[in-house]
Amino acid sequence: MPPWPAPVSGIPALVEGAGLDLGPMGTAEHYHPTLRIVIDDERVAIPPNIGVDPSTGAMSAVHTHEGDGTIHIEADTVGEVFTLGQLFTQWNVVLGEDQIGGVKSDNPIIVTVNGQQVMGDPAGLRLRPDQQILLEVS
Repeated sequence: MPPWPAPVSGIPALVEGAGLDLGPMGTAEHYHPTLRIVIDDERVAIPPNIGVDPSTGAMSAVHTHEGDGTIHIEADTVGEVFTLGQLFTQWNVVLGEDQIGGVKSDNPIIVTVNGQQVMGDPAGLRLRPDQQILLEVS
């Protein structure tokens, strides 16, 4: 159940599991979608340092710094595709069509991007510049 803190150990394995690597930040593309999660009308905190190895300071291309839901994308190449599922894999929080972490719903999660509902598995949602992503479970 929330809140879900950012992991403090096993970061390299979580990053690798997301199909990413730890290393120098890319400079070919840099943008910031934002994420908000609401479960039963309660906002869930998105912690800082998802995708950041506290022992080395190395970061993946998809990471957080602040606790305000800002997702930092810092890619090596223009046009790389990153998904919301990659962030959640690094966070070590399950994300599926009817589940966030230990919260399962009888209904699909409502996913909206910039106010428009998006259908399908939220883990596959492609991250893009200036997105306002909302995940709602009731």
